[in-house]
Amino acid sequence: MVIQAKRNGDGILTTRDYLTIDDFDVASKTILVRVDLNTPMDTEGNILDDMRIKSHIPTIKELEDAKVVLMAHQSRAGKKDFTTMKPHSLVMSQYLGKDVKYVDDIFGTHARSSISDMENGDVILLENVRFYSEESIERSAKDHSGTHMVRKLSPLIDIFLNDAFAVSHRSHLSIMGFTESLPSGAGRVMEKEISSLDRGIKGGERPCIFVLGGAKVDDSLKVAENVLINGGADRVLVTGVVANVMLAASGVDIGQTNMDFIESQGYMEQIERAKQVLDKFNGKIGIPQDVALNDEGERLEVQVSELPDGNLPINDIGLETIVAFSEEIKNAKTVILNGPAGLSEVKPFALGTHEIIQAAINSEYSIAGGGHISAEVRNLGFEDQFSHLSTGGGACIDYLAGEALPGIESLKAAASRYRFNR
Repeated sequence: MVIQAKRNGDGILTTRDYLTIDDFDVASKTILVRVDLNTPMDTEGNILDDMRIKSHIPTIKELEDAKVVLMAHQSRAGKKDFTTMKPHSLVMSQYLGKDVKYVDDIFGTHARSSISDMENGDVILLENVRFYSEESIERSAKDHSGTHMVRKLSPLIDIFLNDAFAVSHRSHLSIMGFTESLPSGAGRVMEKEISSLDRGIKGGERPCIFVLGGAKVDDSLKVAENVLINGGADRVLVTGVVANVMLAASGVDIGQTNMDFIESQGYMEQIERAKQVLDKFNGKIGIPQDVALNDEGERLEVQVSELPDGNLPINDIGLETIVAFSEEIKNAKTVILNGPAGLSEVKPFALGTHEIIQAAINSEYSIAGGGHISAEVRNLGFEDQFSHLSTGGGACIDYLAGEALPGIESLKAAASRYRFNR
């Protein structure tokens, strides 16, 4: 069901089957917004990267005439940075230019009274939702809707907005539970993620090139298959561990050290799958012709056909491959990057990643698919030169692979009910 046709920020006419802020009268309403404020923190509890916090500011500012209740998580149980949301409220207060009240409760008496006492323009941030054990249970929206959290908070809330794309590949309570009982829609981060990624894989200018790297081999192979089968990409270039698996699949002896790493990650069976992908899409997948080996911290360039008998790890694509891939990327009109090309945190082996990022800014439409690659774009100072930097790593790659994200699907179901009941 299509809810509405509209022009997005790029002037492209799009259709959507979910609701957004534009579909609601938000003035004087109490609005629960699920945001993703999960950030790197040091041992003292200081926030090291506030990118995700900053990303939600436009959504919250659009709700300035409403009462805004924010719900978020930080890390997960057992991790050193599994802590309260107080530091996040302080950073968000600075960006908004007004107090964001931290409430050290999720749905108890303190949380509910804090919501009831709100006035228009107020913003509060509830406690880390993962402090509640039922939050992380994977189940349906209907099952989540019967939990104490949803039943306690829903009577106090007029509208639910999911602005947490980065965790919407999880069927968690705070992502899905409220969509069963409240009018629900997408916040601006969620809306931008969907429209931007859709443009990349469905409506982008051609030629369209995907550059898949990093260590998530199974996910990258799913993305490659999806975009090539559906015609979303003209070419897929592979780097990182993904490339090592593809090289092994094509008959290259990549050395025992690299094979051992593939096995340690549980990806040995992906070699056969990679063979099938290469056979099926012959000519549409670009694999490295040379690589950079790590020789006691030094970069050793070698052709894949001349890999030495030693057991040196492959830590980057080689110079010839960097030049060839960069040329293809520069000539493309749409480029989607997902995952680094090598061990980008170690300077000699960051070259491939950095050169590919610089090549991508020459395209008409460029997307960095979250996680490490988006962090590298920001580190290089190219954030403003990319069309879109995704906030989600796992969620982004699942979306690119054509998988249905539970958080988005629950918004679509809520939109159907909302339209029917109006």
